[in-house]
Parts: sequence; structure tokens; C-alpha cells
Amino acid sequence: MPSRRSMRESARAAEAAEAARQNPSGTATPGGAQPDGAQPAGVAPEPVRDNPFAGLGFGMDPVTAATSVPASQTAAPADRVPTDTPPHSRTDRRTQVSNQLADRLPAAKKSRRGGWGCLIVVLVLLGLMAGAAFALQGPITQLISSTQGPEDYEGAGSGEVLVMIHDGDTGSDIADTLLEQDVVKSYDAFYDLLLAQAADPVFQPGAYQLASQMSAQAALEALQDPEARQELTVVIPEGTAAVDVLASVSEGTDIPLADLQAAAADPSAYGLPAEATTLEGFLFPATYTFQPGTTAQEAIKTLVDRQFQALDEAGVAPADRWTTIVMASLIQREAGLRDDYYKVARVFYNRLDPAQWDSGLLQSDATVAYGTGNVHLVTTTDAERGDANNAYNTYVHPGLPVGPISNPGDLAIDAALNPAEGSWLFFVTWNLDTGETIFSTTVDEHDAGVAKWLDWMSEHPEYG
Repeated sequence: MPSRRSMRESARAAEAAEAARQNPSGTATPGGAQPDGAQPAGVAPEPVRDNPFAGLGFGMDPVTAATSVPASQTAAPADRVPTDTPPHSRTDRRTQVSNQLADRLPAAKKSRRGGWGCLIVVLVLLGLMAGAAFALQGPITQLISSTQGPEDYEGAGSGEVLVMIHDGDTGSDIADTLLEQDVVKSYDAFYDLLLAQAADPVFQPGAYQLASQMSAQAALEALQDPEARQELTVVIPEGTAAVDVLASVSEGTDIPLADLQAAAADPSAYGLPAEATTLEGFLFPATYTFQPGTTAQEAIKTLVDRQFQALDEAGVAPADRWTTIVMASLIQREAGLRDDYYKVARVFYNRLDPAQWDSGLLQSDATVAYGTGNVHLVTTTDAERGDANNAYNTYVHPGLPVGPISNPGDLAIDAALNPAEGSWLFFVTWNLDTGETIFSTTVDEHDAGVAKWLDWMSEHPEYG
């Protein structure tokens, strides 16, 4: 009987002969050694999995990548390819047995720790990116603005807007006027254009027919076009003081300012209440076009009669014209947004009520400023508010001021007659850009509003 060794050798020789017969070219069979980097024949290449973080700028977590690919989608390594070919040696048999045992071992559980870790890392990174984007929003906006230039409308605009240019107006004043009337989109769009001119533009005082939402260039060209200037036309905005009204009438007409001032010296000539010592409050703000040859007295009477018309249409009796105009002029200077007119009126009426405000002091900065001769601001100093010699100082003198402090329009007159219902005793305009105002009943509430205004002012030093 042949020995086991000889039988093994015979079997090995037979296997070799059979292999040579089936593969005469000498190409390696499955399970045999492969050239470095070659894929075993008959084995599908390992599929490439989509990266779930593609587009986010992050690769997969290394641990997750190594454990998250199902075994069914992973090709067996070259030395693990199953084969029915008997082992050629003891080493081959050990390798085959080891491989079979490995195949029977339960598959390792996928690690969840890697997935959660990856998610946490991504969330943290996304949070950091969002924070960085928020922090950089301001600088990025400034950079874009500096490279793109100031906001500006395009074209010649639409509609009709009458703009008044006054004697002595600077380029900055004109830019403000155009912005307030929505002729240009931004102050800088027009002012920067002026600075870029080779020669300083010259503007003639008077009323100009412009349009709404014009480009800065179109607005500048219109203001320098003689055809755009409206002859004998005057534009008087609400809240304008009498001294400025007379100047505007002179600039829009051929009437000398000295003639207008002389004609205004006697208010009784125009039917004003007996309390009136000036025309203040009774020159209705509107747009006027005068006939050639109009005299100073005729021009003033036109404005006064128009104010009487407004009071009559509002239902104000002649005997009540004075107090109505005084209160309306105060509301006109202190209120900002349309709805606030009625709330401001209520605050002043509440302060005139001894049951709610025993001092009777209106404490209006606008009245104090008017008494100092400053008709363009509503801010005052401690010294000005303490000056008892100022007859318009409502921080010292109780009740309504001694006279009107501006020329009110229809809205202010209506607010004086129909104040809102409320218990407010204080108000503060905390945002000077939007005119947003906080109304309060208690001192603590008002102090909080003042603090909000001071915070806004610290962020906008240009208003300081």
C-alpha cells in the first residue's frame, strides 16, 4: 500500500497536470498570486460609495469609512477568494482553513460612534461657519459697497416732484433735500457725483420740476437745466418756520426779501388772532405758483388765507384758531411718523391735565430751540433748558408756549383736534433714521426708552 506521503505526492502531480492541461498559457488561476495592484480575475472591483458629505467641504470620518461599507459590497482580497482547488501544501491548507473560519465568524457590528462623531463635527463646523458669516457680514457689505459705489436709481424716474433750492444751500443740503423727497436713492449717490465734477455746479434758488427715483446723474442735469426751474413757484414743507417761508417766497418769485419782511411786520393786516405778534403758524405749507407782478402783501395774504381755509375745513371756529395753531405747530415739530402725531398730541394734553401732570410743564425741546432762534433743530443744552428768560422755554414756563413755533399742515391740525386715547406722559424718538418713537406712561419705562436712544446714538456718532 502506498504511503500517505506518496499518495499526497501523486495527487499533487495529478492536480498539476490537470491545471497545466486547463491553462496551457500559464495565467494564474483564482487564488494564485497576482501581480502587484492587479484585480483577481472573475472578481468585481470594489464599488465606490458616494460621500454623504460631498459639497460640504468635509471627507468622511476615517473610522466610519472603514466600517460602514457592507460586506456584500466589498470584494474579497486576492488571498481570500474562495476556490475548490485543493491546497498544494501544508501552508496552503492552513491558509484555506483560516479563511474558512474567518468567513464563518459573525460580521463585526458597524460602529455608531464614528457616525455620531462625524455628525457632531459637521454641526460644530457649520455653526462656526455661520458665526463667521454673521461676524463678517458688516465688513463684507462695506467691501461690496466700496467696490460697487453708493446705491443709485437708474434712468430719469417717473412722476413729478417739485424740489425747492434755497439761497445758500450747499451740495450737502441739496443732497439731503433730494433724498428726503425720494428723488435720489442715497445721499452719497448725489454728493459723490458733485465731488467728481471738474467744476463746482452752480444752482439757482427756486423750485425745480424733477421726478421720483431719478439717477443721481439725471437729477444733477435737471437741476442745471433752466427749463426745469419753475418760474414764480414756491414749495413750503410742513413745519417750516416763518423766517424760512419768506425766504422761499423771495427765491421762487421776483419779490425782494426786504419787501416780504416789511409786509410781514403787521400781522393784524391779514386777520390773524389778536394774540399773534408774528405770522408764525398762519403761513400754510403747500406749493404755490404766483402770477407775474404779485406784491409782497398779496403773496403773504395768499398763504394766510390758505391756512384759514385749512382750519375751517377741519371745523375750527375762528375763536379757537389761536390755541389750535399753537398746539398743532408744537405737534408738527415734535412728531415724526404719521401715526405718532396723534400720540404726541395726547402726551401734551395729558401734561396739561393737573390730575396727571401737576407741574403743567410740557418740557418740549422744540419750543426751547425756537426761543433761542434755532428753528432747524429740536435738541437743546442744559443751560438753554434752564433759561427762564426764554419765553418759549416749556421746561420753565407751564402750559402751551406763548406762540406757534412752526407752520403746521393738515395732519398736525387734525392731531391737535383728535388726539389718540392713552395715558402716555413721555416719548422719545430712539431711531433718528426711521423716526421710530417710544411712548411711555411711567418714568422707568421712559428711562428704558432713553437708554435705547443713547445706545442708538453711540452706534451713529454722525448724529452726535
